[in-house]
Amino acid sequence: MSTPHHVGHDPAHVKVYEHAEDIKAVPLRHPGRWVAIAVLAVLAAMLVNNLLTNKNYRWPIVGTYLFNEQVIRGVGYTLILAVGAMVIALVLGIILAVMRMSDNPVLSGVAWVYLWVFRGTPVYTQLIFWGFLGSLLPTIGIGIPFGPTFLEFKTYNLVTPFVAALLGLALNEAAYMAEIVRSGLLSVDSGQHEASYALGMGWGKAMTRVVLPQAMRVIVPPAGNEFISMLKTTSLVVAVPLTLDLQGASNAIANRTFATIPLLIVAAMWYLFVTSILMTGQFYVERYYGRGSNREQPPTPIQRIRALFGGRLTQTRAPAAPSAQVTGTPGEHI
Repeated sequence: MSTPHHVGHDPAHVKVYEHAEDIKAVPLRHPGRWVAIAVLAVLAAMLVNNLLTNKNYRWPIVGTYLFNEQVIRGVGYTLILAVGAMVIALVLGIILAVMRMSDNPVLSGVAWVYLWVFRGTPVYTQLIFWGFLGSLLPTIGIGIPFGPTFLEFKTYNLVTPFVAALLGLALNEAAYMAEIVRSGLLSVDSGQHEASYALGMGWGKAMTRVVLPQAMRVIVPPAGNEFISMLKTTSLVVAVPLTLDLQGASNAIANRTFATIPLLIVAAMWYLFVTSILMTGQFYVERYYGRGSNREQPPTPIQRIRALFGGRLTQTRAPAAPSAQVTGTPGEHI
């Protein structure tokens, strides 16, 4: 029998790499990047110069009211409105998403009409409507339909401006959260449902333990964006009218001091600070629910900062699924 010929030991192939060390690779040049950096540097310098030399910003007034008690209280009300409305919207959005995916035409039809109304009208208009609810319904009662009323409440006492703002934001956001949740549920393979039922799980247990954890990878990014958008949308609650939020508090001070631009800067700085914290939290939540994927996890902000000071930028790869161990004799199919 002849000995098999290995290409790696052929002298003809070795000669090809004898002078490999003489090859000098020339890196690809990117002149457009340097032009873009120069243009951005000039624009940044112009912006900084304008911020430092333009007296119309009135930075001393900004510093005076940045930590004003009324402004800080407005930040607290804004956070309460945003968190409360988002929690209600998430719960209602899950219910609406399940209704839309239902085989019952009545449930799916009701959910579709809800989405059609609340997504088709501006949130500012809806907030005004909730603000005038007391004019439409002076009293709210509990009793027999078209019959006697057992309990009756004044609408203005029951639906205060804060409650009206919370309901307006939550009901509007629920329409968008319903579509986000529905897209996440549809992203999970139908075989996951069938496997859960085969293991003896009911619909509720299969949804909470199998389907939703996998759908969260799709739900979290747009839901986080909606929460950040909700925080900024609270500035529209002046339509209710409610003036306890951050924008309302800064407007009240501006109307009293005639310092409109400085107070707008104060509000913008607080919105930017809070949204920066929310964006950081969203990043880590996305990393948590992205652990099961086969893609590399993006570096954390701490890793990026270390890389700026000479450290190595590392990316964490999601743990791969363990390979199945096959046992048995050769030729036996397991």
